[in-house]
Amino acid sequence: MSAPVANVVEVGSLNIRYGRQWILRDVSFTVRAGECLGLVGPSGSGKSALLRHVLALERSAGGRLALFGRAIDGPDDPALRLLRRRIGILFQGGALFSALDVLENVTLPLRAMHVPVGWANTMARLALHQAGLDPAVGSKKPAELSGGMATRAALARALVLGPELLVLDEPTQGLDPPVGRAFVAALEDLRRRSSLTVLLVTHDLETLRSVADRIAVLGEGVLLTIGAPEAVTGYDHPVVRDYFRGWTPAR
Repeated sequence: MSAPVANVVEVGSLNIRYGRQWILRDVSFTVRAGECLGLVGPSGSGKSALLRHVLALERSAGGRLALFGRAIDGPDDPALRLLRRRIGILFQGGALFSALDVLENVTLPLRAMHVPVGWANTMARLALHQAGLDPAVGSKKPAELSGGMATRAALARALVLGPELLVLDEPTQGLDPPVGRAFVAALEDLRRRSSLTVLLVTHDLETLRSVADRIAVLGEGVLLTIGAPEAVTGYDHPVVRDYFRGWTPAR
């Protein structure tokens, strides 16, 4: 069992540049253990680029990154192989493999670790249950699932290794509002039953209002503000005011 840390993610003075184009400059924030941090901003503000750097998939143009209290020295850091087993990722759109059935999709991280097939299937069925799906859907192909079921299957794959950090990239995008709300309810239930830490990228204010403990707002190439929802949504900046227009506090 790993020793607990106060901050699961620590980003310090991070700079991101592709060629001559600067994406983000001097970004600093933490994701605290057990919290849900919502990461938002207008299209093109650098949310996806920041996620890739938080996951150490790309080398930055400067700055510091630590995961679970361990400083990371770029994508080639040997510590990443083990640290990534502590992170579950739900990619935008789910990213299920169409040629595989649901159970095969969910067991992919386990098979990459050479977990025996029987044990991998058992763990995958448990993950499907955690994601709010009947394990019987394991025999279906992704094309046979509704949008909401496909998203939950992708969530099951993210959960199958029992991660401490869950990274969600636009999990409710393209879902009908009732289906999106059902997914959010499943996520809230999952957090109540575990000490899971969540980093959530979303444009959906309802999702953000329901699950985010703090919100970080990107815009104009920087991190504009970070804090509790009531503080962030009242922040006096044109990008922030425009983004949260129509926001109502959680009940």
